[in-house]
Amino acid sequence: MKFGFSTLGCPGWLWKEIISAAKDLGYDGIEMRGLGDEIYLPRVKTFAPANIPNILAELRKLNLEIPCLTTGAFLFDPARKEEALREIRDYLNLAGQLKVPYIRVLGDKEPEPGAADQALVEENLRAILPEAVRHNVVLLLESNGVYANSGALKALMEKISHPNLAVLWDIHHPYRYYQEPVQSTYAALKPWIRHVHIKDSVMEGGKTVYRMVGQGGVPIREAVKLLESDGYPGYVVLEWVKRWNKELEEPGIVFSHFLNTVKRI
Repeated sequence: MKFGFSTLGCPGWLWKEIISAAKDLGYDGIEMRGLGDEIYLPRVKTFAPANIPNILAELRKLNLEIPCLTTGAFLFDPARKEEALREIRDYLNLAGQLKVPYIRVLGDKEPEPGAADQALVEENLRAILPEAVRHNVVLLLESNGVYANSGALKALMEKISHPNLAVLWDIHHPYRYYQEPVQSTYAALKPWIRHVHIKDSVMEGGKTVYRMVGQGGVPIREAVKLLESDGYPGYVVLEWVKRWNKELEEPGIVFSHFLNTVKRI
């Protein structure tokens, strides 16, 4: 098992600060969800094609990886179909250059249960998968929205059954929004899980309020123990949603706390 954090949690940090913190704190990798003011990574000048060799050299020197590029592309909306597919193509191209194995895509837009057009999600995935093959990248469909229901996500994985399509298990969403025991979610999705997101929360006044790992109600210990007992070789990544919630604790505190907590587990 390897440990990483998403840059969603440190929107004010520069690239040098991110890799220095990851190295100093003892992380294995960094999941890229934007950098600085720009959420759309292919537009970030640091990641321009001319700079890729330097980025790869820096990562090798620090013994760090980028395991996943996280898109904001959701595939259920017919009005934004071409926009979503264009975004995925841009990220596939960048992932290919960076030798990143995975990119995250979304079936639904919000974490909470929705009413996504699942037929359109399937259609769009089938349309883009040949390009994923060409770039040697696996698309990870996250367990969010309607696909936080592990039964719906499992059914889609079985139906498409493609080696370049797998699952990003966000532990939070199936438990928080569908009340699924983590053991049930893991049993359903285990064959396809390649990457894991962790975050914690409580419910207050019917709303999700995020907490530092171990300070909320999500059974993170049980989930990590399940992964460990099966010899899961991939990444467990803290997705601290500070870009969207400025009042959350600062990354320097939270990143250290997360790594200490999961390693104790």
